[in-house]
Amino acid sequence: METGAGIGLYPLHRCKTIYLVRHAQGIHNVDGEKNYKAYMSQEYFDAELTQLGWKQVDGLRKHVHSSGLHKKIELVISSPLMRTLQTAVGVFGGEGYTDMSDVLPLMVANAGNSSRAAISSLNCPPIITEESCREHLGVHPCDQRRSTSDYQFLFPAVDFSLIESDEDKLWKADVRETIEELAARGKKFLNWLWTRKEKEIAIVTHSGFLFHTLNALQSECHPDVKKEICGHFANCELRSMVIVDRSMLGSDTSVTDYPGKIPKGIDLPSDAVVDDNNIKAE
Repeated sequence: METGAGIGLYPLHRCKTIYLVRHAQGIHNVDGEKNYKAYMSQEYFDAELTQLGWKQVDGLRKHVHSSGLHKKIELVISSPLMRTLQTAVGVFGGEGYTDMSDVLPLMVANAGNSSRAAISSLNCPPIITEESCREHLGVHPCDQRRSTSDYQFLFPAVDFSLIESDEDKLWKADVRETIEELAARGKKFLNWLWTRKEKEIAIVTHSGFLFHTLNALQSECHPDVKKEICGHFANCELRSMVIVDRSMLGSDTSVTDYPGKIPKGIDLPSDAVVDDNNIKAE
């Protein structure tokens, strides 16, 4: 029997499902999409979400719940910038935070001029930050982060422990990261995911990071599939993808496979089989 063109198989335990999310509309996007030079403005340092951006967050949150994704996602990884953190906690955070709770909120009220109530950390996946999924580094103030201590105050229940320095040592005012450097960073980030035990992971990141990383990784597949993978992300767009551990980077073994032939041994004639229920006590 002939197999269909382009069909392939791979062991399930060497695959992860990732949910790639571009942040919602930031204040820098409004002017920057009209005039690229606007991204050079210091006014947009570590840009926060617009009010329209928060409406986009609300829309994606409803989709995540109605589709059942909120029950599947084991971990949320966010770029450590204001707009991605706001998007991550707004979409994947818990419900019903009250000041009387002894559990830290994911976000305090009005963080980043959001005019939003505090967001609960109850009944939601853990949210961690990772520098390697940041936006194109350098020159644009909107892509420079604050100190992690500032973020920790605004996002108390978000885990910043993977970030090595309090201050931003990656962003340079006069040096822009090349596309090749960005794509290499993206590949390194995806390889790092294989050190995580979680199988279903949401990643909240940026348009440039997604576009250049995915284009560098596109495989030989149908042109329409390439468009699904590599096209530019809209604000607050989510795409579900599977990544495959072809280089054996991960060490996990399957939890669903079964070795077969258990118990082992030669077959016995039926009259030699003893029925434990019929053994009489001596």
